[in-house]
Amino acid sequence: MAKIVAVANQKGGVGKTTTAVNIASCVAELGKKVLLVDLDPQGNTTSGFGISKRGLEHSTYSVLLDGDDVKGAIMKTPYKVDVLPSSIRLSGAVVELVELENRHARLRNALNKVSDGYDFIFIDCPPALDLLTINALSAADTVLVPIQCEFFALEGLSELMNTIRLVKQHYNKYIDIEGVLLTMFDSRLNLTLQVVAEVKKYFPNKVYKTTIPRNVRLSEAPSFGQPINYYDPASRGAKSYMELAREFLSQNKR
Repeated sequence: MAKIVAVANQKGGVGKTTTAVNIASCVAELGKKVLLVDLDPQGNTTSGFGISKRGLEHSTYSVLLDGDDVKGAIMKTPYKVDVLPSSIRLSGAVVELVELENRHARLRNALNKVSDGYDFIFIDCPPALDLLTINALSAADTVLVPIQCEFFALEGLSELMNTIRLVKQHYNKYIDIEGVLLTMFDSRLNLTLQVVAEVKKYFPNKVYKTTIPRNVRLSEAPSFGQPINYYDPASRGAKSYMELAREFLSQNKR
């Protein structure tokens, strides 16, 4: 049965989708069976694997709202990662989910049908604490939190942690923090070191040793529809995400 990891932070611009795409790809390259679920209406994870979001007949929307068979909605990619893609229709799902029975558990129920076929399932959450994120947290075993090394790094984290506590209390008592990833890291800046110190104080023993640097190649890769370890495996970004994947797997030895 797969371990399900939600990649979440409601603050935009923290490298959440970049992390979801690239840790999934690097973990798959290291020999694990991986499914990546795009639960963000923007669909950047989907296009990050070269999948067109337009005209998709099956997607996370149809699985959550129409009861589509999740197995039929999953797409194979050339990058060893299977993707449950997003579609433009997902932007209206938050309103539509309100009316449905078991609205918080629809993703969990769907993933239960395919969990035995994977080692890890990563979920790219939307940058909001809404019903889509609640679905992800209800389905997940753990949460991976990317935090950028900027002035407002910890802004909004208390809301995320409160949401996780509420989900733990009402829907998923086993959920825990997988780890905290520092992104856009630049050790030359005093501000970066200050942020690192604050984050380690906020999340004792949960911060990854691996950090993700600012890297132009990481920014370019999505426009070519490729994870960084395929777009430019020699880049600093690719090496950092591969190092993160190894650290992640070393903490998840079974």
